[in-house]
This record gives sequence, C-alpha cells and structure tokens, in this order.
Amino acid sequence: MAMVHVPSPLFASLKGKVDIRVSCFSTSTSEPIEARKNKSPVAYKPGVFDNLFLSLFRNKMETRWDSDKPGYEGLIEVAHRLTVGQNNSETRDAAVRILRSLFPPLLLELYRMLVAPIDSGKFAALMVARVTALSCQWLMGPCAVNSVDLPNGSSLMSGVFVEKCKYLEESKCVGVCINTCKLPTQTFFKDYMGVPLVMEPNFTDYSCQFKFGILPPQPEDDNTLKEPCLEICPNAVRRKEMNHNMDAHKCPKA
Repeated sequence: MAMVHVPSPLFASLKGKVDIRVSCFSTSTSEPIEARKNKSPVAYKPGVFDNLFLSLFRNKMETRWDSDKPGYEGLIEVAHRLTVGQNNSETRDAAVRILRSLFPPLLLELYRMLVAPIDSGKFAALMVARVTALSCQWLMGPCAVNSVDLPNGSSLMSGVFVEKCKYLEESKCVGVCINTCKLPTQTFFKDYMGVPLVMEPNFTDYSCQFKFGILPPQPEDDNTLKEPCLEICPNAVRRKEMNHNMDAHKCPKA
C-alpha cells in the first residue's frame, strides 16, 4: 500500500509527489528534538518543487482577489485576504474546503475508513506525522518528527515540531494562524482523515508542535485562542495607542 502519498496538513498538495521530495527533507536528526528547541532555527533552503507546491495551494485559495506580489509574500497577502469580509467561522470553513480540494475525495474516504482504525489510530498518526515533516517545510520551515505523550500515559512518534513557523512569522497575525491554519487543520484531519490532531503554536518564538493522535481541547480550554495580538503585528502598536482597554490588545481577527 503506497501510503507515502497520503497528504500532509495545511495546504501542501502532495498528489503523488512526496516520494520525490524525501531526499530534500530528512526528518532524521543527530540530537533530540528538545535540544534543538533551544537553538536558533536553521534557515530553510527551498527545494526544486517548492514553487510548484506554493502555486498549487495559492490557486486553491477561495478569494476573488490575487496579490500582485510573487512567491511566498503574495501567498501571505492572499491568506490575509481570506479573513476579510467574513467572520471567523466562515474563514475556518473556507480553509477546510481548501484543504479538502487538495486531495482526491476517494483518497480521504479510504484513508479514514481503512487506515485510521488500524491499531487504534496509532498507525495513521505515525504516517501523517512523517508525511507532514517531509512535505510541508516549504510552508512552515524546518521541522522534524518527535515523540508526544498520549492520554493513556504512553508515547508515540506522532508529533511534528516546527522550529520557527514561516507562515506565522510572515503573516504576523494570531488570527490568521488560528483561523486559516490551526483550527481548520485540526478539523480537516479529524473529520476527513479520521486522525485527531492538536496544534500548539508558540506566539513568542513562533515554533509550533503538531500532536497527531491527540484530540484538541475544547475552545474554552484552549489557551491558544486567548493569545493577545503579536508584537510584530504592524497594527498592534497603533491599536494600543488608540485604545486603553484590554480588548485593544486582542487580535481583531482571532
């Protein structure tokens, strides 16, 4: 079963191309992932297929407007545009539709029905973690598979640690991260691939921890959803100067 072609999260359209990117993105490391967290992130060197993946994803984004800027910078402008003119729920629904559009519907259904139940979901979680680390560095930057603690007390190599998320850093927006990435990706994997996922972005150092095989907390218990606006947000300082209440510190897109 050539399940290496199973898609990864958040906007990377694999469609049979993961095998040719394996040599570009090794998830092996000579040191524990915890040790790497304390080091400066290694600059990501784009592979030969990065522009192709970027273009495929950008063409799927549900906006009637496209940025004049090329490459990743243009992609980020389109991502911001996705949050304009609709509420957060509508933005998340649109992002889920974008993810679904990247895959043949039958593939998602077969994965959810045939692969996800194997070994109580562990096999599917292990698989998507590896494909994510192999295929999504063009979007997120350097990342590697790591071990996560499961609710039953055991551990599983079904995590992906993103050293410094390029999407978060370039978007400069908590709301864009939450509503076009974190929440839609969690929904997509759970509802359409049968793999629970919790994503834990760190808005201080811009790292992110994916935990496949673990259900996300309820919204009221998810501290990520309570984060204030990023300091690097170009509008944050202006809002703080114009408003002196606590709501001024909250990202208006979150």
